[in-house]
Amino acid sequence: MSATPGRERLFLRLDGDASHAPETTVPGSTLSDIEVPAELRAVVAHVTVYEERFADGHETVERVVPDGAARVLVSLADDAVAVHVAGASTKPAVVRMGGHVHGLSVTLRPGGTHALFGIPADELAGQVVPWDRIAPVAHGELTAQLASAPHAANRIAQLLAALRTLHRPHAAATTSVIREATRHLAQSTDARPVRTLAADLSLSERRVQQLFASQLGVTPSAWRRLQRVHTVIRRLRARDTSQWSRLALEAGFYDQAHFINEFRAHVGLTPGQFHARVADSSNP
Repeated sequence: MSATPGRERLFLRLDGDASHAPETTVPGSTLSDIEVPAELRAVVAHVTVYEERFADGHETVERVVPDGAARVLVSLADDAVAVHVAGASTKPAVVRMGGHVHGLSVTLRPGGTHALFGIPADELAGQVVPWDRIAPVAHGELTAQLASAPHAANRIAQLLAALRTLHRPHAAATTSVIREATRHLAQSTDARPVRTLAADLSLSERRVQQLFASQLGVTPSAWRRLQRVHTVIRRLRARDTSQWSRLALEAGFYDQAHFINEFRAHVGLTPGQFHARVADSSNP
């Protein structure tokens, strides 16, 4: 007997958000953050634990709005442990869930896949890869170790210990440059943002492209497009939805049609559909 699908819900977490962002329609009680150890804060943005049980025969469809980050994903449901590394993506994901859903999500900062696994971010972009395919041999048994751990707290501790051991800090200069580059692009409405960025950083355009590929896994233009959509969503948190057009122009979109097309490409919904989902959730 097939499961009965429920109404599609939203998950969104922008940089700087708490685990339950304002637009997220996932029950807040299913998400909680674990403090990131000091030794990992340069490479890990946040660690989130999620757990939810669905009624027998019920399936929930969840739309995940991309944030452009790579992740380590651990499934702990019903003692069947699986560990994967998900590369950066600027596309929405739609997942179907049922039964007992339990796991961890470790969101990596720019350069995280290189610092942990020695792999440039673009080699993992858009992929979900089993842990043992990319982890060093000494850590290839992490999945089995997590499966044998007696409690969820032990599993979290083991995972974080493995990440601490794997962490190879990348050059401070590279970290500084990519942070400045992403900040610049997020704030820019320049018609030629990469050329301007390269000039401001005293780098070639080719070097800027290489940095984004290796540290973020996306091109500067793709990253900027996603950030512009995020910018409008952030501004809408404090302003009326009747100002969609004005906010879109402020964020650097040519016109309303351009904005709607970009929003749909990254979210999978029009701005109006997105707002309706959020409004429906806040007014049951």
